[in-house]
Amino acid sequence: MKTNKNANVIASLPVRQIGLVLKIRPGNLLISCKTLLIVFGLLIISCSENPEAYIEHIDGYWEIEKVTLSNGFEKDYKFNENIDYISLNDSLVGFRKKMKPGINDTYFTSEDAEAIRVKIENNSLNIYYSTPYAKWKETILEATPKNLRIINENKDVYLYKRYTPINLDLE
Repeated sequence: MKTNKNANVIASLPVRQIGLVLKIRPGNLLISCKTLLIVFGLLIISCSENPEAYIEHIDGYWEIEKVTLSNGFEKDYKFNENIDYISLNDSLVGFRKKMKPGINDTYFTSEDAEAIRVKIENNSLNIYYSTPYAKWKETILEATPKNLRIINENKDVYLYKRYTPINLDLE
């Protein structure tokens, strides 16, 4: 067995005098960088959300909480007179309507609605809107039971929170 004569010297030095010296050959460094990149890539992939998991959270009543424009300007909404109601069927087709909430689970609305179709494309969940006047696309960045975050084609980000109805005990 071959012994390292420097090992005894290091063992006898006080802790503060021991320094760490690494000898890395260029070939080993390249392998280490490749390994690091692979591990980092796997970490990113494993931590990224599956957009299909967002679908179950889209349906329902949503109240806008904040808009962040592409130029960085932020607008907070403390009170909303109108909320959005989104309804999807099993074929990922449905509509979005503007609703005016009343008290005790009542809502007022017109007959107007935007037809929507939801599609998973390039690992993103996209909503395609259609009205008699326009067609556009938005991408869902996040959908949870409590929050919905959407980005439009202008790169403006809309943060919604699940609407909580106003219920009053009138008895």
